[in-house]
Amino acid sequence: MKTIGLLGGMSWESTELYYRWINEGVKKRLGGLHSAQIALVSVDFQDIEVMQARGDWDEAGRTLTFAAAQIQAAGADFLVICTNTMHKVAPAITAIIDIPLLHIADATAEHIKAVGLGSVGLLGTSITMEQDFYRGRLSDVHGLNVLIPDDHDRQIIHTVIYEELVLGAVNKESRAAYLRIIDDLVRKGAEGIILGCTEITMLVQQEHTAIPLFDTTALHAQAAVSLALAGD
Repeated sequence: MKTIGLLGGMSWESTELYYRWINEGVKKRLGGLHSAQIALVSVDFQDIEVMQARGDWDEAGRTLTFAAAQIQAAGADFLVICTNTMHKVAPAITAIIDIPLLHIADATAEHIKAVGLGSVGLLGTSITMEQDFYRGRLSDVHGLNVLIPDDHDRQIIHTVIYEELVLGAVNKESRAAYLRIIDDLVRKGAEGIILGCTEITMLVQQEHTAIPLFDTTALHAQAAVSLALAGD
C-alpha cells in the first residue's frame, strides 16, 4: 500500500471527510482491520483565506508548497490537495516536490467521462468557477463542456461556502438556492453538476435532486484509494 499525502485544512470540515472516506475505502477493499497509510499536514485556513481575498497567490503557493514538502518528507508516495480552489497554486507545488500530484479535476473528469456525459455545470468558489486553472483543465485536457451560473448566482454560491459551509453551518434555505441554480444550469444544457468545492457535499447530496451530481470530495478520495492500492 502506498502512503497517501493529504494537504488539508481548507477547510478542516472537508479534510475530515477525506480522512474518513479514504480509510473506509481501504477497509472496504482490503477488509479486516486495514486502514489507509496517510501523511497529513493541515494548514490554518484563516491565513489562506486572507491570501485568497487579497489575491496573493504567490504567498499562498509558498505556504502550501512548504506544507507539501513536509508531507513528502513524512514519506508520502503521492499528494492529494484537499480543496478545489487551491489547485490554482498546484503548478508552484509540483515544481518543488518530487512525488506526483493526484489532481482533483482529473479525478472528477475521468469519472464524468466514464459515465458518458460531455456537458456539466460547475459549482464552487468564484475563483474555481471563473478562472481557467480549473475550468480550462476540464475543457482543454478532458474535452468537457463546462457551464457556470450567472454573476448573481455565482455570488450566492460563493457566499454560502465562505459564510456557512466552511464554518460547518448547513441551512435549508441555502440548499434550496443551490438546487434552483442547479435546475437553471440543466435548462442551459448541463447533463450533470460538478460539486466543485469540497464543502458543498455537506449541503447538497444526490438524494436532493434527480440531476447527476459529481462530488469532487468523494471522487478525489476514491481515486486516492485506487492509486494507493494499485498493484496490491
